[in-house]
Amino acid sequence: MPEEKWLSFRHLLDSEYDWPSRYLFKFIVPRAGLPQVEQLLTDLKLTIRASKKGNYLSVTAHIHADSADTIIDIYKSAGTIPGVISL
Repeated sequence: MPEEKWLSFRHLLDSEYDWPSRYLFKFIVPRAGLPQVEQLLTDLKLTIRASKKGNYLSVTAHIHADSADTIIDIYKSAGTIPGVISL
């Protein structure tokens, strides 16, 4: 994602949240990518649900974030995982 989009997203987060705040992450990931998502969201309680055929997993996690930068860093890292979809 271009840097200007991240700046826009940071602005949106800062306008919607009072930091520190609780934030919900939801990712759709191929089954093979689950270990990478778990590593990214280490120390968080994850809710994992399989798709109908079991090829994909929905991963949901809540985080207590200190700033929009924390959220953006996680999304940027998730974007490096093959096949991941951030919701």
